Amino acid sequence: MAFLALTVLSCSVEKKASKTFDRGQFQSTIELYQGVLKKDPNNAEANFYIAESYRQSNRLQEAAPFYKKALDRGMKNDSIHMFYAFALKANGNYDEAKKELEQHLKVVEDEEYQKRGQEEYDNLNNLEQVRAKKNYFRVKNLDEINSPAAEYAPVYNDGELYFTSSRGDSKIYKATGTPFTNIYRVKTQGARVDTTTITELDALINNYNINEGAVTFSPDGQTMIFARGNSGKKKGTADVNLYISSNRREGWTEPRMLNINNPGYWDSTPAFSRDGKTLYFASNRPGGYGGTDIYSAKRNSRGRFYKVTNLGPEINTTGNEMFPYISDEGYMYFSSDGHAGFGGLDLLVAKRRNGRTEIENLGEPMNTSADDFGMYLFKADRGFFTSNREGGEGDDDIYTFVNEDPDLKIVNYYLEGVTMTHDDNDKLVILPRVEVKLFDYEGNVLDETVTEDDGKFLFRVYEHEHYNLVGEKKGGKDQYLITRAQFTTVGKSIDRDTLKQLVTDVKFDTLLVLEKIEKNKIFVMENIYYDLDKSDIREDAARELDKLVTILEDNPELKIELSSHTDDRADDDYNMKLSQRRAKSAVDYIISQGIASNRLTAKGYGETKLIIPNAKTEEEHQVNRRTEFKILEVGEKKQSTDVDEFDEDRFFDDDDAGQ
Repeated sequence: MAFLALTVLSCSVEKKASKTFDRGQFQSTIELYQGVLKKDPNNAEANFYIAESYRQSNRLQEAAPFYKKALDRGMKNDSIHMFYAFALKANGNYDEAKKELEQHLKVVEDEEYQKRGQEEYDNLNNLEQVRAKKNYFRVKNLDEINSPAAEYAPVYNDGELYFTSSRGDSKIYKATGTPFTNIYRVKTQGARVDTTTITELDALINNYNINEGAVTFSPDGQTMIFARGNSGKKKGTADVNLYISSNRREGWTEPRMLNINNPGYWDSTPAFSRDGKTLYFASNRPGGYGGTDIYSAKRNSRGRFYKVTNLGPEINTTGNEMFPYISDEGYMYFSSDGHAGFGGLDLLVAKRRNGRTEIENLGEPMNTSADDFGMYLFKADRGFFTSNREGGEGDDDIYTFVNEDPDLKIVNYYLEGVTMTHDDNDKLVILPRVEVKLFDYEGNVLDETVTEDDGKFLFRVYEHEHYNLVGEKKGGKDQYLITRAQFTTVGKSIDRDTLKQLVTDVKFDTLLVLEKIEKNKIFVMENIYYDLDKSDIREDAARELDKLVTILEDNPELKIELSSHTDDRADDDYNMKLSQRRAKSAVDYIISQGIASNRLTAKGYGETKLIIPNAKTEEEHQVNRRTEFKILEVGEKKQSTDVDEFDEDRFFDDDDAGQ
């Protein structure tokens, strides 16, 4: 009878523990299953769920012995060898981790677990290469503000360091067994903090019953975005969302959820770009590459967010990527457990070089077998980050670092331009509210903006790359041709060895001229040459005609007349026939490139429309020998279906704006 009573009690405890696990109450799950282990230390299921609870509450190092005991007692599933390997790696046991992954890859059936395991196995094989990377980082625990609780996600704003901590007296969060986290601030000069000023943000931001997480500020410091969620209640906020608040005279406004959240999922670790026009964040929403991926969202001049984009497989892996941060030189620092690293989350940097995104592990001592994440630079060569490595004050701690590389020289390249058009007097004037996009030569959008009243735009560009600019004017009573322009930084790099200062900014200037679309308006094409008395399309002429093909592709509402003109050095009839043949040859070439024939009319004018009558020099005759196109019809311009600067109001109310 005593044995029967014990069995019933054990089943009751395990049933309760299973429920707390499903609710994400991992600390409660651990405590309940530890009660089971006191009576049955070899219980495979109890050991496994304790290990899983430690893993899912970011205590992976503590999970290792429980995974091992579960495996020793015969626990089998598609993930246990892989997660045990992760726990071993988090404890620095790399060789044992590889053996577990080898076993995992022999037995795994789930395709996602197979891919994740193979990726991690490859990462471990590359670990020595990562370890061999030379760097000059020096790190130090910022023990003035760290406590036995967790301190993480440091961000500098207007002379104050903001960070998140569980040091307070909030209600206990059942996932971790520690108080809910809140956001704090402390006055600081660089890494020198005034501990007497440590202050918790007021109750409008911090909630006693909910975790407040990582925070970011717009460049002007007037907009704050932070993560909030995980109430731990059965019917509470199980997901994590991004909230926005604005700084007014009376303080921060009531936070509102951002419209870019994906309800029911984890959206967190936000970071503004240096110009404040892009927000980066991590999310486990559907459609990603793994656990959590890094995304971007554009922000318009009214503070509204739109066009959420996954940063792609160069950044994101089958693992977890989070805590993005954009430095002044345009590098993205982030943390990942999916790229080659030392264990847990590692600090990495994504740099654009020669048209490609390259990922570098920051190496030791920035990274350890523990979690290293949440980097922020307050100068080009120094900043803060977070780690739960051994030797700290407690849980997650904030560290400072300095990059003492004697050859560190940062050069920032920018393409600065103005959008313009010709007025009725053929003078160039500013054209505002133009959507300008920067493309690489493979057609990928690197950046985009909408010009203000001054018509100015500014893009960061990189060494040894070719670019395309595309300008499009949307809305308004007038229509304009979508216009493209090429730009290159090849051959324009600065020799870093000649620089004495740490940071150098280089700006290149350009104009993007959009022409108004008007019926019967004539455009002269440059450099359309034919061999003497011939109408064949030469290679150099084809390159110029390709530009017209692009114009017609970008502006499908147009129908044009393509005309050819000669000089007056042959008889009229000959010139008329020659120009007609040349115009038809050009039209035939354009049709061969995929433009519909009903949009094109070929017309030869011979010498009937000389620009310079009685031309005498070869240069004057060349002006007369020209190719033009004239707009015959202007159809209705099709509006883009993308959520962009002009049509986003269909989706958001005024209350969704960033205050």
